[in-house]
Amino acid sequence: MSPEYFLLIDRVVSIDLDAGKIVCESTVPQESVVFEGHFPGYPLLPGVLMIETMAQCAGWFLVAANNYNRMPFLAAVRDAKFRSFVKPGKKLVAEAKRTHDGSGYAMMDTTLTCEGRQVCNGTITFHVAPFPGPDFATEMRRRAVDVGLLGKEALADG
Repeated sequence: MSPEYFLLIDRVVSIDLDAGKIVCESTVPQESVVFEGHFPGYPLLPGVLMIETMAQCAGWFLVAANNYNRMPFLAAVRDAKFRSFVKPGKKLVAEAKRTHDGSGYAMMDTTLTCEGRQVCNGTITFHVAPFPGPDFATEMRRRAVDVGLLGKEALADG
């Protein structure tokens, strides 16, 4: 996880396009400028970054489900609940399951767990639109390789 750059998913653990599910992992860094203000002397991962971690996990599913040609843009977060704090150094598991896909929108039920306990959950809606251009598609494939969603050979095919 690199919160300063909004790169919150370290790796994709599993994806099942037919079942509409994805599982991702992320480790909260021990130190980050984010913790300087949230909170001084008692660092906690901000709730907005918990939601963003779930959204990025779900987003990777949608990118893969759309054959790396379409981009999910956050449209709504519904029924989000924060159930516990997350401290630096903790490993997070994000899971997402597709509940709707059509008319240019997709909905995913998402959860975030830490040490086996749910820390956040919610339903996230995305607007799904074509990539803005071939350079963007190349960058998304490169990042998909970085998180283990695609093999390196996908860059040569791309």
